[in-house]
Amino acid sequence: MSEVLIVVQSQTDWEPYYPSDQVITVEDYLDFRTPLAQRVRVINLCHDYSYLSEGYYCSLLTEARGQRVIPSSRVINDLATPLLYRLQLGDMASVLDRLQMDGEQHGAELKLKSYFGQVNVPALKPVARLLFERFASPILEITLRFGSRWEITELTLGKHCDLTDAEQTGFADALDLFSKKIWTGPKSKKNLRYDLAILVNPEEKIPPSDAKALRRFIKAGKHCDIDVQLITPDDFIRLAEFDALFIRETTAIDHHTYRFAKKAENEGMVVIDDPQSIVRCANKIYLTHAFHTHRVPTPRTLILHRDRPEQLEAAARELGLPMVIKIPDGSFSRGVKKVATIEELAVKAGELFEQSSLLIAQEFLYTEFDWRIGIFNNRPLYACRYYMVKHHWQIIRHGEKRSVSGAFETLPTFEVPRAILQAALAATRPIGDGLYGVDLKEVNGKGYIIEVNDNPNIDSGVEDQYLGKELYVLIMQEFKRRLEQQ
Repeated sequence: MSEVLIVVQSQTDWEPYYPSDQVITVEDYLDFRTPLAQRVRVINLCHDYSYLSEGYYCSLLTEARGQRVIPSSRVINDLATPLLYRLQLGDMASVLDRLQMDGEQHGAELKLKSYFGQVNVPALKPVARLLFERFASPILEITLRFGSRWEITELTLGKHCDLTDAEQTGFADALDLFSKKIWTGPKSKKNLRYDLAILVNPEEKIPPSDAKALRRFIKAGKHCDIDVQLITPDDFIRLAEFDALFIRETTAIDHHTYRFAKKAENEGMVVIDDPQSIVRCANKIYLTHAFHTHRVPTPRTLILHRDRPEQLEAAARELGLPMVIKIPDGSFSRGVKKVATIEELAVKAGELFEQSSLLIAQEFLYTEFDWRIGIFNNRPLYACRYYMVKHHWQIIRHGEKRSVSGAFETLPTFEVPRAILQAALAATRPIGDGLYGVDLKEVNGKGYIIEVNDNPNIDSGVEDQYLGKELYVLIMQEFKRRLEQQ
């Protein structure tokens, strides 16, 4: 279990708040000697963050000790130079364009303070959250000015000692939300060595793991000396509390799951799915070229361009009909169409080209089931046969009101044909050493890769049907191995 320290300029700075033995002066902290193995998270509330000040050294030495701190030395340096922080604000235009506030007249100015990414103005919550993702700090002073739209004109690190009584209350509430461990120490039953967060989304209709599987992950974590907690998309600011992140929500690039993964990686956490795996698996164009380069067996595949309609007939001649066309970043069989005629190809391709400038065209290989091989750290973990939905050509049939899945069969990896395992392992090597679900078709004893998923399903009674609870322990053991390796 990690320790949280609040570093203040002097003990009198903490008098308005609850007493805590986790508050330490910057003078004592700079003299403090901790072994690198001891995991400490520091909240730096010094009066002065300027270059070479005690506040600056507090963050710099925390990082040198292999520990985490907010604000980091990078954030301190970036916010000290307008040119540096403005470079990171370019992609916030869309959020600011949607911002509607009272007093929108040319030259109007608005100043506010954000505490750990929290503000008391509802309309500005998305802005404060995005700024905290880029410049994680206890207090961030934000200045906005209205021209043709609202723009961020200034960002500065706020000083804890300058807060009014009302602001101190808001700061304390945000601090409590950011890390409740500051106020209440860990219970003995949770006094485990590591902290792992599992990101889930209660609103997701087809999550990668069901509730029972999540409970088994939590129990397996305790077996491996890991305290596992479920977090949601609203808990971005809590990431610093944990040593590892396990994403159990369907991932995408332009999505909070990728921001969670990137933030965890930047914090030095062990993270599955790691950002590189999300980027590579999310796009079938990348996978197509990677498989070709590394000679991974796949169905015959072509890339179709939106502005080259002549490619449609050429693809039909080369791949034959029926064929499968799909958008590069679809998941759970969405954005995948089977076409049987040239006319149908033109119509369906036109629909998909509205979503992507490039499409994948692939020869259609009929099989009664698809193999799914779970790979973790370049080793087979589990194996399933997913059968096609009755009277349908896919393992999932999406309807307007609900989706239907076919039958399944789970078996030990040692019973899987050697060619299937070899193809699955070859497919994941160009991607990384994370947790992947490799989909294959078996034709005449040979395995053909359909795709690699960076966030494979692990549901109770399905993927764990053979290994049972041991599947969850194996995954937690790999997290523990990586944490110890750090």
